[in-house]
Amino acid sequence: MEHEAKHHPSRARLFRLHRPLARYFRTKRLQQFVADFSVDSTTRVLDLGGLAFYWTFLDEPPQVTIVNLESPLDGVGSSCWVVADATRLPFRDGAFDVVFSNSLIEHIIDDADRKAFAAEVQRVGRYFHVQTPNRWFPVEPHLMTPLIHFLPTGAQRRLVRNFTLWGWVARPTSKEAACFLGLTKLIDRREFRSLFPAATILKEKFLGLTKSFTAVGSTSRAEGADPAGGRSNAGTV
Repeated sequence: MEHEAKHHPSRARLFRLHRPLARYFRTKRLQQFVADFSVDSTTRVLDLGGLAFYWTFLDEPPQVTIVNLESPLDGVGSSCWVVADATRLPFRDGAFDVVFSNSLIEHIIDDADRKAFAAEVQRVGRYFHVQTPNRWFPVEPHLMTPLIHFLPTGAQRRLVRNFTLWGWVARPTSKEAACFLGLTKLIDRREFRSLFPAATILKEKFLGLTKSFTAVGSTSRAEGADPAGGRSNAGTV
């Protein structure tokens, strides 16, 4: 959603609304990511679907290459930006120390493309850290509205513009609303596990409920144990 904002004023307004929430949740995730993988300024990180803005949350950011479908909204700082498809990455096997992705895979709708994305994550990195919202969390995280994602698609289409926080703030056109619904398909634990069967699946909790899942693991190119193996302050599934 972020990388499309400059072409859609409604999404730009939504992105500005999301920024404070992103700073809270993503700072916590990035700090844990740094701890899990011993990330420092020499670590080569591939960020799939992210923004340079998020890496400014760290005091000592790694060497970040960002992949998105479009050119960046803002400056990229010290990061490298590559316009590419995350299901067909233009990098050699094992090119990165860690592949990182936050809230991207739920915007890959086709099942075969999701499998291709998961395979590419594990092909180009030694380790990986892939996060996605939990389908069964009661608040739809993009629309910031409770329960709407449990309704049939037709009902969502009728309600999304005038009965969601996104609709009130972003004021999307009917076409933009339909486009969003067509490009978002939340994932449950079982499907996420099937995409990363050898990974440790971590649970992010909010108010006692599982807000998101993160697949953390190593590939055949990594040396040593699973980097999440000693983690004690998060649930696993």
